[in-house]
Amino acid sequence: MHIYAIGDLHFSGVPEAKPMTVFGEHWDNHRQHIIENWKKAVAPEDIVVLCGDISWAMKLSDAVKDDLRYVAELPGKKVVLRGNHDYWWTGLTKMKQATGDAFFFLQNNFYPVNMKDARLAICGSRGWLTPVCDGYNPETDDSILRHEELRIKASLDAAKNEGYEDFILALHYPPFYLAEENSVFKQIIDEYEVKTCVFGHIHGVEGAAAVFEGERDGCSYKLVSCDTQGFTPVRIR
Repeated sequence: MHIYAIGDLHFSGVPEAKPMTVFGEHWDNHRQHIIENWKKAVAPEDIVVLCGDISWAMKLSDAVKDDLRYVAELPGKKVVLRGNHDYWWTGLTKMKQATGDAFFFLQNNFYPVNMKDARLAICGSRGWLTPVCDGYNPETDDSILRHEELRIKASLDAAKNEGYEDFILALHYPPFYLAEENSVFKQIIDEYEVKTCVFGHIHGVEGAAAVFEGERDGCSYKLVSCDTQGFTPVRIR
């Protein structure tokens, strides 16, 4: 069994209601590229973490009809967290019922992974902008940042209380942007000794170059937004 991650599918039905080609020609037919690459890489016993921004739909029913049901048919177990454009996201019970339990939705909880040689927990939440970001407004963003801090801690604590000590932390937003930045998310990662952190939200070559990836203080950080990874799920464990 392998664990993969991918973010920012930005599906919008067939034909696309919101074509992503406005962000570059490399997005042309991206939905089909993702589906084909996913099927080549992922086996039924594998796990795929989806780091938010799955569907442009505004309502859960539209997201299921146009996008989520197609993702559900792809190989692997799907662990999903919310992105800033997942406006269809609602209560856990409603989402589980609407999707026929095809997804595990990360929200104040964790996904347990128990193998012969490993026992780990997939935790996570959306995350948020950090104060170094352009446009960060303390009057509006401080409260959201604090809320996401609590959600991430709740997810990690839930796993820790069940005896898990090896964590994969999945976020939508990067936990920090600059190599030297000591964001609240970086502090949480250090506190819980997270070994792997995956995130999306960032697009394009220039965007990817501006955010930190790699090893830092015992944790491996990886950007997995689909267009930065050739529209292919990234193997992380």
